[in-house]
Amino acid sequence: MSTPSFAAAHRIYIKSLYKRMLTNELNWTIDRRIWRAKALAIRAEFDSNRNVTDPRALAKLLETAEAKLAEDKHPDPYIPPLLPGGTKWERNTPPFMGPLYDHHAHPGAH
Repeated sequence: MSTPSFAAAHRIYIKSLYKRMLTNELNWTIDRRIWRAKALAIRAEFDSNRNVTDPRALAKLLETAEAKLAEDKHPDPYIPPLLPGGTKWERNTPPFMGPLYDHHAHPGAH
């Protein structure tokens, strides 16, 4: 399998940054109507920088966006209940159904 080109890897990174910014904004905002307005503002910010082709200017934009994301990161982000770290993660795990003691492995012990 070949490695993705720079443009493809860059596109994946930008999508990841966009999604992380939206998710972080959703962690801060409970009401979806308010969040939608903030999501549109984030999208407008990304669209305004869509045609930047200078690598140095692009690196500066990405560095600024990452710094802003780190600064605004929610201290207690929402975790879906069934995912690791969620409130229901491994709450009712099934019991171990194997033997408590393997008598065949130690025949002379009993």
